Amino acid sequence: MLGFPLGTQELIIIFLIIMVLFGASRLPEIGSGIGKAIKNFKKATSEPDEIDVTPNKTAEKKEEEKTEDKQNSA
Repeated sequence: MLGFPLGTQELIIIFLIIMVLFGASRLPEIGSGIGKAIKNFKKATSEPDEIDVTPNKTAEKKEEEKTEDKQNSA
């Protein structure tokens, strides 16, 4: 195993250092920020790589009708 395993005492010391550095009031903000970042990362990795820019058929039909109406009225 590479590195060293973290025991309960080490985790408590790390938590206390974080409490001193950031304060108890900022910890929920940090946690929610990390949670949102993870959620956005998962969403970005699951989305398709390419964006579909093909126009939908209903928009094409409306454009054709507009051009036909303009041609018929002229």
